[in-house]
Amino acid sequence: MFSLSDLEEAHRQVQEAFAPTPQYRWPLLCERAGAEVWVKHENHTPIGAFKVRGGLVYVGRLSREGTAPNGLISATRGNHGQSLAYAGRRFGVPVSIVVPHGNSTEKNAAMRALNAQLIEHGADFDEARVEAARLAGEQGSLFAPTFHPDLIVGVATWASELFRAAADLKAVYVPIGLGSSICGAIRTRDLLGLRTEIIGVQSAKAAVYAQSLEAGHAVELDTAETNADGLAVRITNADALAIIEKGVSRIVTVSDDEVAEAIRVYWTDTHNLAEGAGGAALAALMNERETMSGRRVGVLLSGGNIDLALFRSWVLG
Repeated sequence: MFSLSDLEEAHRQVQEAFAPTPQYRWPLLCERAGAEVWVKHENHTPIGAFKVRGGLVYVGRLSREGTAPNGLISATRGNHGQSLAYAGRRFGVPVSIVVPHGNSTEKNAAMRALNAQLIEHGADFDEARVEAARLAGEQGSLFAPTFHPDLIVGVATWASELFRAAADLKAVYVPIGLGSSICGAIRTRDLLGLRTEIIGVQSAKAAVYAQSLEAGHAVELDTAETNADGLAVRITNADALAIIEKGVSRIVTVSDDEVAEAIRVYWTDTHNLAEGAGGAALAALMNERETMSGRRVGVLLSGGNIDLALFRSWVLG
């Protein structure tokens, strides 16, 4: 994993691109939750999601070392691809991204606007990931994984900012896709010597890590059909699972209806727009309102990239 000096260096690299995102304590939200709630606003990054932090560290290293002469390729449902594309444009590294058919039209447009070449393949993220790895071998480009030490230390910088700005948090709720964010938060908490609980959040329709912890081994799901596309992962990453198993207090699962309500609450109480994964942490806190009553807690608003059509059909009904 990474050291405190690694984390500080990653933060320096991230801050060369953009300033720390805010963490706010919104009165209406605190009143609704019955707790002192600190929202970490990763919807305020240059791509509207936390993953840009990891992309900057990962692609920055590739650029310095010259280890991706033919560019890189990866798979995504959106934010990971935007992260790589943003960093690729910044450092002059060509980026190709494989997305599943039916992927978010607005996230696709955002990646293209960042000069990424987009390729559509497969029914879900995991099928797109297999195709990206195949194309990397065929084209001689570098396959960029979605779980990597550079990505973890990069995204961990949001946790470093939050822990230092909002002291003595009882717990922080973190959505889990493949796991880089929660793994970074766990490691950052431990490096800073804090006692904060890290609580994972997954969609009830894609609870691959929750089920893996219950089973005592990595599991694979047949489907991951949730509107919260950032959580739509059905294959466990063994390295992430090992970190989560040791460092997480628990994993809370949330329904799509509960996530939609959290997105509505973010809009009414803070006037911020959250995507599905971005609303999941608040949904989990609302489920545990009684447990966290009167406590000082953090929630990660991990991104705000939700398509207008999905917002209308899912959130507004």
